Amino acid sequence: MSELSTLGLARAADAQEIAEMSRDLIEQGLTWSWIPARVQHFISGTESSVVVARRERRGDARRIAAFAIMHFGDEVAHLNLLAVAPEHRRQGLGRQLMDWLTATAIEAGVFRINLELRTQNAQARAFYASLGFVELGMVQGYYQGREAALRMSRRLAKNQC
Repeated sequence: MSELSTLGLARAADAQEIAEMSRDLIEQGLTWSWIPARVQHFISGTESSVVVARRERRGDARRIAAFAIMHFGDEVAHLNLLAVAPEHRRQGLGRQLMDWLTATAIEAGVFRINLELRTQNAQARAFYASLGFVELGMVQGYYQGREAALRMSRRLAKNQC
């Protein structure tokens, strides 16, 4: 198992790797929509945060072990993507990414985090439920008109962090 550095904000140079992780780990079976330019838009955006967990071991083909992308509105944030490379799952990285983004959301005055996930992704559904997200319902055709999504939401309390 590779050692990991602490979490940090993504850099412009990370856009390609994050986009490829999205394609391979999240968007399989769909047309690739989180291309490098789109990821770069969120990395450089003032109303978004892209957080990564990096590997420290040299020689690894992939330097990023996990990432998350969140967009912040005035009162509601939207988790766009969260992925953990298979070899780093079940080590708490997803929870660490969500803790970072939740603390950032609370600091920004956000009251709620919303997200969508593929309906057949039982592991993600259980993960988000364990973080306090509740199911709001299905959105038919959410994924490129081909696949339904489950919408989930979590209300944030100001004293949560």
